[in-house]
Amino acid sequence: MAKIKNVKGRQVFDSRGNPTVEAEIFLDNNISATAISPSGASTGAFEAHELRDEDKNKFLGKSVNIAVENINSKISSKLIGIDTDQQEIIDKTLLDIDGSENKTNLGANATLAVSLANAKCSAIAKNKSLFKNLGNSYSIPIPLMNIINGGAHADNDLNIQEFMIRPDSAKNFMDAIEKCFLVIQNLKKLLHSKKMLTNVGDEGGFAPSINTNEEALELIVQAIEKSKLKAGHDVAICLDVAANELMNNKGEYSIESKNFTSVDNVIKYYEKLTSNYPIKSIEDPFAEEDWDSWKKITIAIGKNVQLVGDDLFVTNTKRLEKGIKEKSANSILVKPNQIGTLTETLEVISMAKKANFNTIISHRSGDTEDTFIADLAVATMSSQIKTGSLARSERVAKYNRLLRVEEELGNQAKMASI
Repeated sequence: MAKIKNVKGRQVFDSRGNPTVEAEIFLDNNISATAISPSGASTGAFEAHELRDEDKNKFLGKSVNIAVENINSKISSKLIGIDTDQQEIIDKTLLDIDGSENKTNLGANATLAVSLANAKCSAIAKNKSLFKNLGNSYSIPIPLMNIINGGAHADNDLNIQEFMIRPDSAKNFMDAIEKCFLVIQNLKKLLHSKKMLTNVGDEGGFAPSINTNEEALELIVQAIEKSKLKAGHDVAICLDVAANELMNNKGEYSIESKNFTSVDNVIKYYEKLTSNYPIKSIEDPFAEEDWDSWKKITIAIGKNVQLVGDDLFVTNTKRLEKGIKEKSANSILVKPNQIGTLTETLEVISMAKKANFNTIISHRSGDTEDTFIADLAVATMSSQIKTGSLARSERVAKYNRLLRVEEELGNQAKMASI
């Protein structure tokens, strides 16, 4: 098999125009591949460390030259000569070089870029599609498409960060995209009719001046119905609350308004929302260390609603193991840059599946043209993919990649089940 000849890091830019890390791996048979690390805005405290220079004279402290140099000096020399097909050995080598609990020395933005670039090289060297090199059984994930932005992703009064749609009745991925397209276009018309702005946020969803969660939900239901689709059957509504941003030091939350209220009242509010609207999934309804509230909400509505841990689990086996034992949540959002290597990401997915947790492969708000997560979702038979709206090329690139994968699979292509 082909061996690693050189590893090169460079500073490139994400969808917000911020610096990020790209790694390029060169093999001894003249094959090479690149991968780029994304970056989040609403991040969990327990995520692997994103290393930035913090030099205010360079890109206002956001440059990543130290992480890039870590690739070019510390990482490259240790990986030269290793067989590109030895992904686990390569990722373990990255962990050994770093030597910290949380990738604080090399930076998870450096380790992830190298890890994913190698996985791409391995596939090319074997003349296989990336998803076929990553797994043996495949399914096409159902998209969770962001259509209204709030919270940290928009400048409006909405506390909930993302209002998404999920085309549950889609027969194939093109059908899924068309259903979402129709809802988005009809939502745009509704917003125009109400003289609301249709500018988009970081992830491509609209960011209009809406005052309440219910107002946003009513607009989405109307858009679904105007698309001649049935809300809750053809298209479900999914929320990302990002409750880390909405908790005060008393353990109270401001989900519904700017006023803080108790956990019990928040749970009643979620129960009301899921009763009144076709909401099938809620991500991060409580903060990352509020395990008791997660248990309560899972007992209250977990049988009927997908409760997704993002900041709660941060793609980390230790935190996921605790959630499984305590029956906090029933699904996990998987973001490779939260943990820093492909091998660790796959370990999390495996653990989640064994516990019958849904796995949702996710982008970041500061994403890139890299489409790795699309192949990852197919190869791991993850039920859903969350990669933004049908806008902004860094989001659409993932959807286009999934269309190509579906075409390649032909008659073997099947939509994932939730």
